[in-house]
Amino acid sequence: MKSHRPLTLCFAIFACFRGESPAADETLAFNDASPKRYELTARASQLDPRAKPHPEIEFDFEKAGKPADTQHASVDTRVKPQGKLVIWLMGHSAPLAERVNSYGLHFLRVHYANGWFGKFGNDSPGDDGLLLGKIRLEAATGEDFSPLVNIPKPDGMMERSVMFVKWLAKENPAGRWSYFLTDDKSGLRWDRVIISGSSHGSTTAARFAKHVKVDRVVMFCGPRDQSEIWQALPSATPANRYFGFSHVLDGGWTGDHYCRSWELLGLHQFGPLVDVDKTPSPFGFSRRLITAADVKGDAKRAHSSVVPGGASPKDKAGKFLHEDVWRYLFTQPVEQTGPAVPRDPECKVETKPAAKKAAK
Repeated sequence: MKSHRPLTLCFAIFACFRGESPAADETLAFNDASPKRYELTARASQLDPRAKPHPEIEFDFEKAGKPADTQHASVDTRVKPQGKLVIWLMGHSAPLAERVNSYGLHFLRVHYANGWFGKFGNDSPGDDGLLLGKIRLEAATGEDFSPLVNIPKPDGMMERSVMFVKWLAKENPAGRWSYFLTDDKSGLRWDRVIISGSSHGSTTAARFAKHVKVDRVVMFCGPRDQSEIWQALPSATPANRYFGFSHVLDGGWTGDHYCRSWELLGLHQFGPLVDVDKTPSPFGFSRRLITAADVKGDAKRAHSSVVPGGASPKDKAGKFLHEDVWRYLFTQPVEQTGPAVPRDPECKVETKPAAKKAAK
């Protein structure tokens, strides 16, 4: 039998000359002459001339005379890459970026039109129980899902991410950012994306993953939207790919907001609630992790303590207590899960009464 290898090589060379991307199932590898950790920033308004501020929802390119649309990206070419991109939907967290890079993950923090929450965050769920979820989806996709906002595609999270990755592919070729672009360079390979955030950001991450299939969802201190029912909608992203972590003094936890969302997302199918202070990694392969670590009884500190940073608890040696938790959340194989358990009878999963003001 004759070998077809020369013909295959010929086609590969021809594809390269045509500027086509490598095969979709190619394994990502770095080939950096001087491996190191790269940190890059770029303003969203400079990457895309179509991008616009939205003062009607207090979303601007500048605040107090300083740029407010700076975006962050990082990658460590000294670490074997996993071929996954973490997109972070909250304010930049340098300690988190450093950690996910050390796991072999690329990191991206985008500036997109998320300022609407200050205006509509206390609205009732609407007649269909999806009011905030629709705004979240419009902010994430730039598609028309809500009559309350007008967020075009260039100002949504998806397109801002695409434009940023395109720029990174040219600016930082050693980081192999093009691996996350589709073959025609018009979009991202969302199946290679880990969408993550804290609080408001974790809620939008979960809502987006309901709509678009991603590799994984990592939710810190969230999701909220406790008056809504979108958490129970059919999901493009399988339920075993959602991971949550909360402190028990967080108001979102004591108010049953997070436990409610986790159960509506179906996470009780993959293990019980696990106290990470009592159960070591891999935490019974559960998707629902909690901590009661000392935060001096401060609920606000508890809210931000689950993300690496100044509020996160440390041991006597000054080491963060939850290093194993963060690694688990971003790298635990999704196929491994804990046993299904009944819903927690102490968690109020019914829709809450209408909030302070009704949407007009």
